[in-house]
Amino acid sequence: MAERVLVVEDDPNTLEIVELYLRRDGYEVLVAKDGMEGLALSEEQSPDLVILDLMLPKLHGMDLCQRLRQVKNVPIIMLTAMVEEKDRLAGLEIGADDYVTKPFSPRELAARVKAVLRRTARDANASEEGELARGGVTLDLRRHLVHAHGEQIDLTPTEFRLLAMLMQETGRTFSRAQIIDQVLGYDFDGFDRTVDAHVSNLRRKLKAGPDGEDIIRTVYGVGYRFGVGD
Repeated sequence: MAERVLVVEDDPNTLEIVELYLRRDGYEVLVAKDGMEGLALSEEQSPDLVILDLMLPKLHGMDLCQRLRQVKNVPIIMLTAMVEEKDRLAGLEIGADDYVTKPFSPRELAARVKAVLRRTARDANASEEGELARGGVTLDLRRHLVHAHGEQIDLTPTEFRLLAMLMQETGRTFSRAQIIDQVLGYDFDGFDRTVDAHVSNLRRKLKAGPDGEDIIRTVYGVGYRFGVGD
């Protein structure tokens, strides 16, 4: 069964070429030309991935991303014409898994879609079954559920993958390059601040550990590690 991709884009030329490339790669493509239509389609059709323009009529892309994150765990790739780093990071901070900056190569976008869906499928078919419990955080690898200090928290697929990697080797420091390779994928042309944004989101959702410090620790000049009581 073909994977279903929802494209929310108000520019007809961009929409046409994105749809063409995705259909060529064998995906079932749903299209929406404004934010409200995109929200309705996502609720009705349960897509496997959403490609989301930011500058949308009726409902801004940032607002739509937040709405989707409140009820769904679908991977989201943002399309943005904003080139400032702070603008691109803002999308990651509200739950996007990846972004592509306009103007973009349709081949690059298609490759990103393939990579994100491949990582999502790999996560869903992971052989690990059981739980990891560290410092008040419990991660159910099979059901993709996370509890922090007794409360269930919602993570994006990228955040879940990052947390699992850190918790599986508690105390080990991972460099940003290792995180990009293992969590985001070798074909992700990201930058260090992208990793920082995902870590910041995790810290906010997990809150502080029993000692009042962040559960995910920064090792300055090196990277990040999951560590409590050390």
